[in-house]
Formats: sequence, structure tokens, C-alpha cells
Amino acid sequence: MIQTNQTQVTEFFLLGLSDNPHTQQLLFILFLGVYLVTVVANLLLMSLVQVDSLLHTPMYFFLCNLSLADLCFSTTTVPQALVHLLSRKKVISFTRCAAQLLFSLILGATQCALLAAMSYDRYAAICNPLHYPSIMTWRVCFQLAAGSWTSGILGSVVDTTFTLRLPYRGSNTIAHFFCEAPALLSLASTDTWTAEMAIFLMGVVILLIPVSLILVSYGHIIVTVVRMKSAAGRLKAFSTCGSHLMVVFIFFGSAIVTYMTPNSSKEQKKVLSVFYTMVTPMLNPLIYSLRNKDMKGALRKVAARNFPCRR
Repeated sequence: MIQTNQTQVTEFFLLGLSDNPHTQQLLFILFLGVYLVTVVANLLLMSLVQVDSLLHTPMYFFLCNLSLADLCFSTTTVPQALVHLLSRKKVISFTRCAAQLLFSLILGATQCALLAAMSYDRYAAICNPLHYPSIMTWRVCFQLAAGSWTSGILGSVVDTTFTLRLPYRGSNTIAHFFCEAPALLSLASTDTWTAEMAIFLMGVVILLIPVSLILVSYGHIIVTVVRMKSAAGRLKAFSTCGSHLMVVFIFFGSAIVTYMTPNSSKEQKKVLSVFYTMVTPMLNPLIYSLRNKDMKGALRKVAARNFPCRR
């Protein structure tokens, strides 16, 4: 599977997470379960928001956008990883690898911006409840969502361009389970300093700025919650904020280590990428929405409408 130094690589061999057959079988079962939960949970969330008019609010509008990004993000990487776990020939063409790189970056970067927009929405709702309707108008919501998707596209184009413009004429073995920029750069047949700096700078824009905005928003939210007179209200708010911040730390923490710490080991980055490609897309719909009373009420109404009790 090694190309000669004179020939441009036309396909890549993906090593995956393990070469042990037993481990691969266990990973297949685990990843398949995670992917099925991701698909069902995100489709269910989007469907409930569409059919229940009570959920036509800014918060659920952003959640629908996040669910769409989560679902597509997992679908760009997980199905191929599942196939490769059961096959001996773990090969992907250069064109498919480039497409996977581009779309995974678009969707991942969009998630970062959407999470920041959602934190601002929660900040406005909790810290400025009287002005919330005038702050989060539908025009503002559409602008924030459009800006999130646009920033994802622009950021991914930069990273993909700097990664794919490099010559790949040596080894074509990627120590990863999908095509990701840091893993590809290690195979380039020339100096990668410029590409690494471009990816690092885009990491500041795509990762560090959104996570900073999220932390500032939740900092203001926590201060407001502490001032609440109701102990039960404080406990509920802290529980909600804690679960939200847990997902944020998992997603941004693993992505920051992968894209902004060049000295991290390949094995470490490979394992960390599982968290933002598989774990958080599954957790987001469960933690952000399917636990709350509005979503549970919508689910009960849909169930009662489609499966009425027989007396």
C-alpha cells in the first residue's frame, strides 16, 4: 500500500482505531449503537419541533440547526468507519478523502458557532428576560444561524485548501479512522509549517473564540442563578448549566487538543476525535432538549395522537 516517491497518491489506507479483530468487533457494536442513537435522537428532535407549534421558539430553532449539523457530521465519518471495522481493505480514494475532509470541517465548525449562538440565546433569556423578545427576534435568529453555517463553510475551505494543496507522494497510510487535516499533514511530501499555522489560526477563530463566548455567557448565567431566591430553582438551573457545559468541554476540549497542539501524539488525537465525531452528536439532543418538560410534552402529544389508548 505504499506509493513510489514519484507518484501522486490516489488513495489512502486508513489504519483505524485498532488492528485487533476482537477489538474491531467490539468497536463496531459500540459505534453502531452510538450512531443509531444519534440518528434517532436528532431526527426525533427535529420532527417534534416541526409538528408542535409551542416549540417554535429561538431556542428550539437553534437546536434544530445543531441537530442537523450533528446528524450530518456523524454521517460523514461513522458509516465509513463501521464498514472499515468489518473489512480487511480499509481504503478511501483521494477524492472521497478530500470530500470527507471538507464536509466534516464544515459541519464541525458550524457546530462551534451554533453552540456559541445558543449560549447567547440562553444568556438573553435568563439574564434579560424582560428584553428577551426584543433581543432574540426571528430576524436575529436567522442571522445568527446563517452566520454560523457561513463561518463553518469559510473556515473549512481555508483548512481544506491548505491541506490538499500539499503534494502527497510518499506513504499513503493514515493513522486514523477518517480523513482529518492533522493526520493528512503528517503524510505530506514537503514542509507543512504554513499549513499548520493556517489551521492553528483558524482554530483560534473556529474553536477558541466560540468557547470563550460560551464561557462568558454561562458565567453571567451562573451569577444570575446564584441570586435566585428559590433553592429549587437554583438547583435545577445549576443541573442544566452543568450538563450543557459538560458537553461543551468534551466537544471543544477534544477538538482543541487535536487541531491546536501539534506535539500531541497521533494515538491521542485519534482517540479524542471519537468524542467530537460520535459522542457529542449523540449527547447534544439528549442533554439540550429531550430531557426538558416542553420536549417531553410534545412527545406525549405526538404519541397520544398516533397511538391512542383503547378502552
